[in-house]
Amino acid sequence: MKNSPYILSLAIATAATLGAAPAMAKGKLNVLCSTDTDWCSLMETSFEAETGIDVSLIRKSSGEAYAQLRAEAKNPKIDIWWGGTGDPHLQAAAEKLTQVYKPKALSSLRDWAQNQAKVSGYRTVGVYAGALGFGYNEDILKSKGLPAPQCWKDLTKPMYKGEVQVANPNSSGTSYTALATFVQMMGEDTAFDFLAQLHKNINQYTKSGSAPIKAASNGETAIGITFIHDIVKQVKKGYPVKAVAPCEGTGYEVGSMSIVKGARHLREAKVWAEFALRPDIQTMAAKANAYQVPSNQSATTPPGAPDFDTLKLIDYDFAKYGAADTRQHLLQRWDNEIKSLPR
Repeated sequence: MKNSPYILSLAIATAATLGAAPAMAKGKLNVLCSTDTDWCSLMETSFEAETGIDVSLIRKSSGEAYAQLRAEAKNPKIDIWWGGTGDPHLQAAAEKLTQVYKPKALSSLRDWAQNQAKVSGYRTVGVYAGALGFGYNEDILKSKGLPAPQCWKDLTKPMYKGEVQVANPNSSGTSYTALATFVQMMGEDTAFDFLAQLHKNINQYTKSGSAPIKAASNGETAIGITFIHDIVKQVKKGYPVKAVAPCEGTGYEVGSMSIVKGARHLREAKVWAEFALRPDIQTMAAKANAYQVPSNQSATTPPGAPDFDTLKLIDYDFAKYGAADTRQHLLQRWDNEIKSLPR
């Protein structure tokens, strides 16, 4: 992928600062990345600078990445899938699209990251965590005389008609996490009633999970449902947006990493896996304005990242909602009952 001069110089400077190891024998690696573009770019250039391995990286949202792995199952073109919500990683693991691998750093990871590995039969592992919420553009709400929403239920009020954006859960891991969160919090039928009411206020279902808050930042919508760390990123850039941890509580993601079964460059994929779990590399995420909580206990959490100890988080059932049958059922019901509704 094309990299900005800023990202390239940052990666080189970072490698020098970290005391990069001597370049090993060159190789190739095909990476599917499901984090924000800047973080994908920083990981790519930093890894290349340290290892000498030539990386070909494609950025896709979690749902799209999972779909690609399924489509290429008999002839995989990707070696490792890094980042993105954990549910589709777990589904890929259940379908044996990824392979068993226990990284050396496993015991150094936080409990939720190790649990992701155990639940998957060690076919994926947690690399970061992020809490779900929504953000609003303060200027837009003020200009329209609208109060700031504080709860999920607020987003269904008629006053917010046409003011809310959220991603399509078929393409977005963020939005599937939201769908699964509502089902776990409310019960399935009540959750779909809630989504039907919310639908009346949606102006667009985006492809990417971070797109709604970017639209809110640019004044294209008043409210965006997304992960809180994506909202913090826009706040740090100076946009007039504010993050909300909903009053009823919320779900969270365990962003994950999986080596693809049948990877053509397996050695290089394992090198990336170990690289991505190092505390110094996870700490580096702040330089790409990534505000997730890192999985390595020795990594430094970036300033401004959501504090999991103060959030009202649900006991998210990753095994159940990462399972293929559960995911397929919920997405099919969303297509049948929500997507087809008029607005």
